[in-house]
Amino acid sequence: MKHDRVFDPCYGQAIELSDGIRRLTARNPGPFTFHGTNTYILGQDRLIVVDPGPAQDDHIDAILNAAGDVPVEAILVTHTHADHSPGARLLKAKTGAPVIGCSEHRAARPLFEEEINPLDASADRDHKPDRLLNHGDVISFAGLGIAAVATPGHTANHLSFEIKGTDILLSGDHVMAWSTSIVAPPDGSMRDYMASLNNLQELAPNVYLPGHGGVIRDAKPYVADLKEHRQSRERNILAQIDKGATSIPEIVAVLYANVDPSLHPAAALSVLAHLEDLADRNRVVANGIPSLRAEYKIP
Repeated sequence: MKHDRVFDPCYGQAIELSDGIRRLTARNPGPFTFHGTNTYILGQDRLIVVDPGPAQDDHIDAILNAAGDVPVEAILVTHTHADHSPGARLLKAKTGAPVIGCSEHRAARPLFEEEINPLDASADRDHKPDRLLNHGDVISFAGLGIAAVATPGHTANHLSFEIKGTDILLSGDHVMAWSTSIVAPPDGSMRDYMASLNNLQELAPNVYLPGHGGVIRDAKPYVADLKEHRQSRERNILAQIDKGATSIPEIVAVLYANVDPSLHPAAALSVLAHLEDLADRNRVVANGIPSLRAEYKIP
């Protein structure tokens, strides 16, 4: 599938995307964050801030500078990864605005002692919302109606936010233009991720504002491409097992041969997410609980 990697972060500047919607990108670039985390400022006379990002004082200062004298009424958080939610606590301390949205961090599956997750350090386990939103809840702040859309998969507690009366969805890390989303156990679940993609296709919005990278202007066919990409990856994993591969490292070595080896641990977790789902559907069997160390075969 084709990704759009053309993006200018314009660090420190609030970029106007449309009336009452601005984007600020945190200066936390990296292999999993692209140019950095996008914070969205919604409203005009009163404001909502979505995903204040990492615990970076300079980014919080940039948000406050963009707000000026206009009060921040609410702080929304899509999910509890360290590049999205810790800044909410800093911004609340400066503005007094309540933190609203996703639940405390939780795993999509139990974390077994023998499983090593190199991305586990990204979890923000200190997040505690003032108000928890569930799927379908609608809140009103800054003259806007915001509907919570449960989109588990990247994390178990991931929410997207639909701006009612518009064609816009704030998609967090569930759908991004620059890359496919990381689905990595124990935080993530491939089954949940695919179900969430299906659910998004049933909703009205066709313009997505993602947690990293640029705006997705024609989201419906892009979501369909994401689904096909994951289904193709699943077929390739099954093909490797059918050829005799029994371990995740063997599968990663072939399917990610052209990927920077430093990213192979994340690739291994993505393969594990597929294998968990395949095992649930009895397409593969593991010698015990599906894990990074397990061996797999076609039943």
